[in-house]
Amino acid sequence: MNSGLTHFIKSKAKEIGFSKVGIVRIEPLEIEGKRLLEWLERGYHADMEWMNRNKEIRINPLANFPTAKSIVCVALDYFTPVEQTDDSNCAKISRYALGEDYHIIVMEKLQTLFDEIKKLAPSCQGKLYVDTGAVMEKVWAARAGLGWIGKNTNLISKDFGSWLFLGEIILDIELECDVPMKNYCGKCRACIEACPTGAFVDEYVLDANRCISYLTIEHRGEIPEELGAKFQQWIFGCDVCQNVCPWNRFARPTQERGFYPRNQLINPKITELLSLSEKDFSSLFKNSPVKRAKFQGFRRNLEAIQNSKSNKT
Repeated sequence: MNSGLTHFIKSKAKEIGFSKVGIVRIEPLEIEGKRLLEWLERGYHADMEWMNRNKEIRINPLANFPTAKSIVCVALDYFTPVEQTDDSNCAKISRYALGEDYHIIVMEKLQTLFDEIKKLAPSCQGKLYVDTGAVMEKVWAARAGLGWIGKNTNLISKDFGSWLFLGEIILDIELECDVPMKNYCGKCRACIEACPTGAFVDEYVLDANRCISYLTIEHRGEIPEELGAKFQQWIFGCDVCQNVCPWNRFARPTQERGFYPRNQLINPKITELLSLSEKDFSSLFKNSPVKRAKFQGFRRNLEAIQNSKSNKT
């Protein structure tokens, strides 16, 4: 094992700005892979067919990178102390999407880290991921000791809660590995009981078909009226299961300024958002995760909570 390079990677990751870093040996995910297949068979992935298409690589990254030996897992906290109102005239956007696109920020830091690794190990090969490839990020992060996967299926850490973006560098070199962290959820079921749409069919099992985050971001069809009526003003993503998690009481404001909210997105008026043209939408959400919903999906989400509001009056 290369202890010198391992120490260098961890030290450099912190210097670059990552909140947590851990290393894990790459191997097929037997237990987690079985759970993934069962989840897919039950249709809990909704219409995210890309998860089904790439399941073999998700379960075994060696299928895509046969010479890989280690995975460097990093986390970057994004918590910002924003108070989101329950005013029915305002919309809510998930905390992670209030600032700049995390894909860009985390990938830039990850690329910097990889470039530094290459300086000490010029012949090494690697693949970089930030929520884009067929990688079970939370599983690897948990194995690398960054935290544990909570009952709400998010990675939770003792020091940052669950407000974490994850990234990975898969390398073809052997490094010293970390050990998984104990699960500290205990008997708590706050996240499951708080979910507005009942998306958790069991502890650690999420049915995307009922998840507000899925419905407002990935889903491309109409939103079922029965579910839209329970959105609680969320128009892009949902933070309910994180807001109620006791471990998030330990969250601290992120040092990454790019994650701080754009002023126009803090408790925006529904009527003002509905008045946006497609050009306005593109301008307001430039370099923002919200663009993933596309203009049509964004309008659909707004109309869903507007219709729900109308039906209540």
